[in-house]
Amino acid sequence: MTREEKSHVIKELTAQLADNSNIYLADISGLNAGATSDLRRACFKANVQLAVVKNTLLQKAMEASDKDFGDLPSTLKGNTSIMYSEVGNAPAKVIQNFRKKSQMPILKGAFIEEAIYVGDENLDALVNIKSKEEVIGDIIGLLQSPAKNVVSALKSSGGKLAGILKTLSEKEG
Repeated sequence: MTREEKSHVIKELTAQLADNSNIYLADISGLNAGATSDLRRACFKANVQLAVVKNTLLQKAMEASDKDFGDLPSTLKGNTSIMYSEVGNAPAKVIQNFRKKSQMPILKGAFIEEAIYVGDENLDALVNIKSKEEVIGDIIGLLQSPAKNVVSALKSSGGKLAGILKTLSEKEG
């Protein structure tokens, strides 16, 4: 690979790092061709991009990026594949499901919305991460419950303050 080609790859990787807020690094070196193909298919179905990268080029792209990758560059040893996803836990779920029939891939680390996870032991925590949409949905659900109680109290009490308070206190008890 020429110096120009390396420079071009680094620029592409830097742009991909800038465009993605969910980045996983994994080792898939122990997979044979068939298993690698199966992993690529699973990633495609989960809307996860998977690419094998050269550690030195990825490290330079990380250094050129505006993001702080913390200890993540320390994981760039041996074989490294990079996974990008819109959903923070999608690559973790792909890895977890794939490992039901194989010991690979091994999670090296992840960068999720500026949080950094290093090591395979973080896989379960990453699987359980909720997306922004899921968190917003949970918050809306929590906020709607008291509002529904008030609306219900207004309807059942005929709109009188004493009736509203009575209905709400009954719902709490």
